[in-house]
Amino acid sequence: MLKSYRRMALIVLDSVGIGALPDAEKFGDVGVHTVGNIAKVRGLKLPNLASLGLFNIEPVTGNDPVEHPRAHYGKMAEVSAGKDTTTGHWELMGVHTTKPFQTYPHGFPDELIRLFKERTGRGVLGNKPASGTAIIEELGEQHLASGDCIVYTSADSVFQIAAHEEVIPLDELYHICEIARELTLDDRFAVVRVIARPFIGKPGAFKRTANRRDYSVKPPDVTVMNQLQEAGLDCIGIGKISDIYDGEGITRSIKTTDNMDGVDQLLSVMSDAFHGFAFVNLVDFDSKFGHRRDPEGYGNALEEFDQRLPHILESVGEDDLLIITADHGNDPTYKGTDHTREYVPLLVWSPSLREPGASLGVRKTFSDVGATVAANFRLAAPPHGSSFLADLM
Repeated sequence: MLKSYRRMALIVLDSVGIGALPDAEKFGDVGVHTVGNIAKVRGLKLPNLASLGLFNIEPVTGNDPVEHPRAHYGKMAEVSAGKDTTTGHWELMGVHTTKPFQTYPHGFPDELIRLFKERTGRGVLGNKPASGTAIIEELGEQHLASGDCIVYTSADSVFQIAAHEEVIPLDELYHICEIARELTLDDRFAVVRVIARPFIGKPGAFKRTANRRDYSVKPPDVTVMNQLQEAGLDCIGIGKISDIYDGEGITRSIKTTDNMDGVDQLLSVMSDAFHGFAFVNLVDFDSKFGHRRDPEGYGNALEEFDQRLPHILESVGEDDLLIITADHGNDPTYKGTDHTREYVPLLVWSPSLREPGASLGVRKTFSDVGATVAANFRLAAPPHGSSFLADLM
């Protein structure tokens, strides 16, 4: 019988892709490689990730593969019809998206904006795709004067509402988002996530706060997390995990303020005697650096995570299994501000595994992660994915 682990921890390095998928051209993403292109632009020093086998997965400028990687390593392909956060996370837990989510590259339709203004009693500024920090710099002063909501979208299927906390108090902003959530569930509009984006400060020095709140649609099918919950096991979501799955399968949700807080919260959880699954998303790579096309900042964030990795590994016991991966790419050296269609890295480690690690190859779907979680906890196999648990032995 295969060894099973009492606890599994999954870290999603949001948008840390590792090379273009074969169908990347269909998404307009020829030549993308988030990790590799950052290394070409500014170099990367990731000794701890390297020791696990990150650069054994794919050649990366200035970083050689190690002879004896500590972890099992590979990469995973996304098969869902999209390259966004929700699609990637759902696929990780066994749910494939066959129809791309509706996006709004030219802003939301007049009818939706009319209904939004009628229901909220406030006007609308923006209504276009934009960087969240850029649009509050552009429209923040006008918002202060008018009290109108700043509404914007992105390459994802999102309806984002930015408001200064002294102009629209948080309770009202959240209520406005609930109205937007109700409106955008209509099949005519079909938005996946509504996001509250509160900020503070004065013109020229606006700053988004940690009071973000996401209102997502539920996954269309049962996820492995639902199975964990039904089996009486812990399923702990850290960061925006609960928001992405609309709370489905989550037994405990922990909010975070940034990547390093996410690491701190994971370390705190790993110090508890839980039984089940801990799932953390480290969003800064994507939100602060990928979309803003900032390879220098992205590289710094990767190196900052690498410095914390030894503490994470120390928290993993003999009866624990750690998986590190991503949900899509977001090459900060590429054109535009959109996510990029890429493979994601797969690193799997436990102190109980014999070293050196071996290649897990190219996995056909992100759902291999969910299949492995299900196999470990003796749950029914999800409809998609193949467990790599046996390959670890």
